[in-house]
Parts: sequence; structure tokens; C-alpha cells
Amino acid sequence: MTSTEPVAAPPGVMTDLFDKAHAFTIAHETKASGLYPYFLAMEGNEGTEAIYQGRRILMFGSNNYLGLTTHPKVREASQQAVADFGTSCTGSRFLNGTLELHLQLERELAAWVGKEAALVFSTGMQTNLGVVSSLVGRFDTVILDKDDHASIVDAARLSWGQIKRYRHNDMEQLDRMLADVPDDRGKLVVVDGLYSMEGDLAPLPEIVELCKRYGARLMVDDAHSLGVMGDGHGTSAHFGVTESVDLVMSTFSKSLASLGGFIAGDDQIVHYIQHHARSLIFSASIPPANAAAALAALQVMEAEPERVIQVHQNADRLRFGLRDLGFDTGASVTPVIPVIVGDDTLTFFMWKQLLDAGVYVNAIISPATPKGRQLLRTSVMATHTADQLDRVLEAFEQVGKQVGLI
Repeated sequence: MTSTEPVAAPPGVMTDLFDKAHAFTIAHETKASGLYPYFLAMEGNEGTEAIYQGRRILMFGSNNYLGLTTHPKVREASQQAVADFGTSCTGSRFLNGTLELHLQLERELAAWVGKEAALVFSTGMQTNLGVVSSLVGRFDTVILDKDDHASIVDAARLSWGQIKRYRHNDMEQLDRMLADVPDDRGKLVVVDGLYSMEGDLAPLPEIVELCKRYGARLMVDDAHSLGVMGDGHGTSAHFGVTESVDLVMSTFSKSLASLGGFIAGDDQIVHYIQHHARSLIFSASIPPANAAAALAALQVMEAEPERVIQVHQNADRLRFGLRDLGFDTGASVTPVIPVIVGDDTLTFFMWKQLLDAGVYVNAIISPATPKGRQLLRTSVMATHTADQLDRVLEAFEQVGKQVGLI
């Protein structure tokens, strides 16, 4: 939710820090209208379906792309880890919180994304915060795509470096920005591999070429593309540029059916991050159950490559179906499929109508997406059935015609 930016008080007028909180009323107003789409409490979650207020609904708002949160091997591994290690490591990776389980997970993740080494953090947010802020110093420049995830933007702010942001996937502007950075400054370009709101991809071959031309390093956030693109190996593998991408980041809360994150790259670079990333050093390590679940999910992903094929087949069925109905699905080529609405109130209204029809999607407004691009974000799982996909299309058709969007 957004609200008007607080206005500074006139000089000499006493201000209460909490004034901004008391002035924030938009969420209460939206709740009163019955259109508030956030922080909904699910009473059950079985992957493709969830239980909300006592009734079963179709889940098309989850990042559980391969459907592994309910896989027996993933659940069993998590349960066994609790039995073997307890519920927490009760310390940071830096001190007492590293298990052999963490190291095994790091070895297998590094091999999967084609890098020498990997380092596991407790969340994806902490991964980006730690990596970017530890590498980018006072005399360096970090260059971001304007559609980069909020964790990347916050990570750049935490660094001491200069920040530049170019228009989404605008390679001409990225070229100019890189050319303007003096040779004596270190340069890091950070992009999402798969952009999580509209489901399009970063043009990595062109970005790689520009980074090589100007001596910049490249970090790719593959949170939404690990397990989805490049036969599951990520966006770099999809484009065949793995060797030219310096750092690959991803999370466990999507295809890997857990919670956590990791960075992968050359061994010495990962070693440096390990000893300088404050979000790693000063955070408790990922619990054993989460590490075991992520490791098991990775192993299932390797053993069952048909899941990656199926998630794309399902995504094509939904995307083409929505387009045939007349909806604008943007530039999506992935299991993240937006329905562009373009208005806050209409987005919330359609979200509520879909929920009433038994379909859960995500209502996305500014600043998560630019104004005029407000959207309903749908995401597809490998485990969705053809019947479930058709039911979602029927619901969208009914709601879209009701509001005049199609």
C-alpha cells in the first residue's frame, strides 16, 4: 500500500515521530471497502489449492513453481532434520551455526548453477543485502535495472557506492551509464534474471557484452528463475552465458520449497563475501529443517526434470488462454503471468471478484509496479491440473467481462 509522503513540519514546530503512522489511513480505508488484498490468513495450503475462510480456493498466487512444498521427499527430509539437529542452530554461520548440512547444500547448489562455490544465507533478502553491500565500496558504482527487486535496491543503498538505475531492459541507457563511470571505479551491474511482477527476462547476452566492454562485474538474481529457466539451472543457463556471469543469487522460497538464499561464484569472491557480509555474520543461520528441505528439493529437481517441462506447458496454457480472451499479459514468457489492469481500484475490485469465484491471485500496485501498469499477478505450478487452469480462465473471463476489461 502507498500513501502520501509525509511533509516536513515548519521550523520550530515540535514533531512526533509517530505522526506518519497515525496519518497512514489508506489500508484501513481499503479494508473497510472490503477490497484489502494483503495479509490474508490461509487455514490450509496443499500447493495448488488452499483453504481460506473455510472454503477451498485455487492457488495461483504462489511462487511454488515446481510444486515441491508437498513432495514427500522434501517433507520427510525436513522432518528428519528436526529429529537429528533440533529446531534451530542458535547461532550465526560465522560462529556456532554452521552444519555439514549447510556445506553439502552449498556444494550441490554451486554445481547446479555452474559455479565454483556457494554461500547460504538465512533469507533471499539477506543474501542481496550482504552481497552487494560487502562488494560495493565508497569508490565503486552499482548499476541497477529500475525493475530490480526491492532487496537489490535496498542492498545498493546500504553500500557506500554510487547508485545508477537504467530504464527496464534499456540496453542503450545501460551502455551510456557504463560509459560514464570512470575507469578507476569498480562497477557492479545487478539484474533480475526473471522479473517477478511481469514475468519477462533480462537480456543477459547483451548485458554480458556491455559488462565485458566496460570492465563491469555482473550479478544475476535468479530467485524466480532457478528451477524454471535453463532446464532449472537458471537464466544464465537459459541464455548459455553461465561462464560470463560473475555472481548468481537465488532463494529457497520459490522452486526450492523452503526459506533461505544463496550466492554462487568464484571461490575467492564467495570467500570474501563470507567474511564481510554483515547480514550473514550477524544473523542466525538457516535452520536445519529449511536447509534439508532445500537440499531435498534440489535433488528432486535433478531427478524429475519433467517438472520444469510441465510448469512451462501449464504456463503456456494459461498465458495463451488469457491472451485469447483479450487480456494484456505484457512480455511474459515464463510461469509468472501478469494481467495488466492499469488502475488501483479496479485491480483490487477484480482481485476480490476472483477470490469470491474461488481463485487467489496477487493484486500488485505502485511502487511494486509502475503507475499505469497495476496488475493481477498470476503464477503457475507444475502441479496445476488442466481442469484447474481451465477453471481459472473461466473466472477471469467472467470477471474481465463484468468490469469491461475485455
